[in-house]
Amino acid sequence: MTAKRPALGRGLDALLGDSRTGNAATKTETVPLSPDSEEGVIGAIAAIPIDQIDANPFQPRTQFNDESLEELCQSIRINGVITPITVRKAGHRYQLISGERRLRASKLAGLTEIPAFIRMANDNQSLEMALIENIQREDLNAIDVALSFQALMDAYKYNQDELSKRVGKGRSTVANFLRLLNLPAVIQLYLKDNKISMGHARCLVGIESEEKQLELAQQVISQDLSVRQLEELIRKKDNTGAKAPKEKAVVPEWCKEAKQKLADKVSAKVSLKPGRKGKGSLVIDYGSEEELQRIFNLLNE
Repeated sequence: MTAKRPALGRGLDALLGDSRTGNAATKTETVPLSPDSEEGVIGAIAAIPIDQIDANPFQPRTQFNDESLEELCQSIRINGVITPITVRKAGHRYQLISGERRLRASKLAGLTEIPAFIRMANDNQSLEMALIENIQREDLNAIDVALSFQALMDAYKYNQDELSKRVGKGRSTVANFLRLLNLPAVIQLYLKDNKISMGHARCLVGIESEEKQLELAQQVISQDLSVRQLEELIRKKDNTGAKAPKEKAVVPEWCKEAKQKLADKVSAKVSLKPGRKGKGSLVIDYGSEEELQRIFNLLNE
């Protein structure tokens, strides 16, 4: 019988240790550290030359928003790197475990070294920490979250119940994300690019025909349909075979650009509905209370 897997508890901090919190940044050494230094640096925070840090081969995240990366870069230029990245020793170099956005932004800011927590970790631990850090990010798109969940299940043979406890998410939340991986690759790309929301994607998952899924996804995009409108359209097609709603009036190009910028910022589907005399409505879709809270947090930044 295998040993009981420990729960995450405080999330990633339980894996990385308390050195990631509190006054960690104030403990950073001022002298650059190389991988050839004494083994005693394991478990410490030190300034490491950026050119000695290799990328994490287990990085599950596939998209990094250029605008938010530039914002982080500007913050680092002014305030420095507040939260150390996490690395492990790899031969005569270091390998990143978590903190790729901070590392990328630090390079953009022209830094030559970065505060880092150095820890012991095998490949499995490095994979798990990278995955869990990404899952806990507020701006991670739904497909990358789903892929991270699947990678954890594959690596550790978790079932959905075990995984939900491990990552601190409800079982239904985990199941909803994993179902997204059953969608055609094109629709997954629409979701990653915020052309449809997770609510739209969850509606499409329940349709057996891939051809119908693609047709409906394209209608959502071309007609800027809300989740409720998509549900109604699916219901009509199932019951009566009714035709789709008529095409809406053309939305001005600048409105489309503004809508897409907002969608990129909140990582969610945004609908813009122009009305008469310059009026209209702006709708941000969300698939759960957790996602709504995430959007509020981003808008309040």
